[in-house]
Amino acid sequence: MRKLIDTLKNIYKIEELRSRINTTLLLLLVYRLGSFIALPGIDPMQLGELKKQTADGLLGLLNTFSGGAFSNASIFALGIMPYITASIVIQLLGIAVPYFQRLQKDGESGRNKINQITRLLTVGILFLQGSGYLTNLHYQLPESAFAVGGAFFTIPAIIIMCAGSMFVMWLGERITDKGIGNGISLIIMIGIISRLPFAFFAELASRWSEQGAGMLMFLVELVLLFVVFMLSILLVQGTRKVPVQYAKRIVGNKQYGGVRQYIPLKVNAAGVMPIIFAQAIVMIPLSMQGLFESEGIRASLAAFSDFTGFWYNFAMALMVVIFTYFYTAITVNPVQMAEDMKKNGGFIPGVKPGKKTVEFLDTIMSRITLPGSIFLALVTILPSFAMKLGINGQFANFFGGTSLLILVGVVLDTLQQIESHLLMRHYDGLMKDGRIKGRVGGAAAI
Repeated sequence: MRKLIDTLKNIYKIEELRSRINTTLLLLLVYRLGSFIALPGIDPMQLGELKKQTADGLLGLLNTFSGGAFSNASIFALGIMPYITASIVIQLLGIAVPYFQRLQKDGESGRNKINQITRLLTVGILFLQGSGYLTNLHYQLPESAFAVGGAFFTIPAIIIMCAGSMFVMWLGERITDKGIGNGISLIIMIGIISRLPFAFFAELASRWSEQGAGMLMFLVELVLLFVVFMLSILLVQGTRKVPVQYAKRIVGNKQYGGVRQYIPLKVNAAGVMPIIFAQAIVMIPLSMQGLFESEGIRASLAAFSDFTGFWYNFAMALMVVIFTYFYTAITVNPVQMAEDMKKNGGFIPGVKPGKKTVEFLDTIMSRITLPGSIFLALVTILPSFAMKLGINGQFANFFGGTSLLILVGVVLDTLQQIESHLLMRHYDGLMKDGRIKGRVGGAAAI
C-alpha cells in the first residue's frame, strides 16, 4: 500500500505525466458522456427491445466494445470498429496492391496518404453499417419510438452516427498525441470496463437466486476467470529466448568474448491484433443482415452471427490462426534481424550468417507461432463455452476472447508508458522486481 501511495506521489510530481493523464481522463469522459446521448428523433424510454437484443451474443459483444452506446441508440452507436475494419482492409491491400506498397515505402508523405484513404474508407463503411443499424432499429422498436419516419429520420441519423464515429476516432488520436497510451485502444478498453460492473452484478444476482450451490458456482466462476486472466497475461507477454553467441571483439583496451545473449522471439508476436482483425470481419455479416430481404441470405448470415454456434466459432478460430501468421509476418522481419546481428558481429552457433540465419529465424518463428495462434484461437472462443455452461452472456465475454485480451494488453501498455516516464525522472517503477512488459511494436496499437 505504501508503495502505491509513493508511486502516485511521484506521478503527481512529474508535470508532463500529470498533464497527460488528466488529458486522457478528460477525453475519455467526453467519450463516455457521448455514449448516452440518443439519436435525435428516438425516444430513449422505448429502447427496451434493443437492450434485450444486445444482452448477449455477438450483438452483446459489439455493445461491449461501444461501451453500451449500441444499445442506447447513441450518436456513438457505431463506435470505433468501422475505423479498425478500414485499417485492416488497407493493411491487406498493402500486401497485395503495388500502389499501397509504394505508399508504405514513401515515409511520412506515404503514411499521410494512407491515413487519408483509411478515413475515406471508414466513412464508406460507416454509411453501410449505419443503414444496417437503422434497419435493425425499425425491426426492434415500435413506431411510437420514432418522432419522424422515412428519409427525414434515416438520412440525418446516418450522418450523425458517421460524424459521431469520426469524432470518436479524433478523440483517440488526441489521446495518443496529448495523453498517455494508445487512444483507440483506450477507448475500446474503457467501453469494455464500463460493462464489467453490470455483467458482474447480473451474474451475482442470477446465482444468488438459484437454489442450492448457486453461490458456490459463482466462486468457481471467479476462480476460472482469474486463471484465464493470468493465462491472458502470459499470452500477451510470453517469449521464447533464442540464444545468440556474440563473436569476440575488442572495445578500447578491454577484450570481451563468449558473451551469451538472447533474441526474444514472442510466442504471440501479434498480440490481440488477430482477434481484432477476425472480429471486425465477423461483424460484417451482422451489419449487412438487415439489408437483405431474402430469407435464405439472412439465414446464412445469421449462422455466422450466432455467438454460440459452430460456424461462428469455427470461422473465428480459423481467422485468428490465419491472422496471427499474417500479422507476425508484418511485425517480425527475420531479414532485418539477421542484418542487425551481422552488423553487431553476432551469430547463431551452428548457423551461417546471412541467408541461413534468415531461414533459421523464419523457421523458429513459424514453429512457435503455431501453438501461440492455436492457444489464441482457443482463448478467443472461450466465452462461447462459458455461455454453454450457463454463465450470463455479458459476464461470459470476460472469460477470454477479445474483451479480456484487449483489457490485459491495453492496461499493460499504458502502465508501461507510465513506468517509462517515472524511470526517466529517476523514480522507482511500478513494480519492485523487473519492469512491466507490454506488447511489442505494432501489436501495441489496436
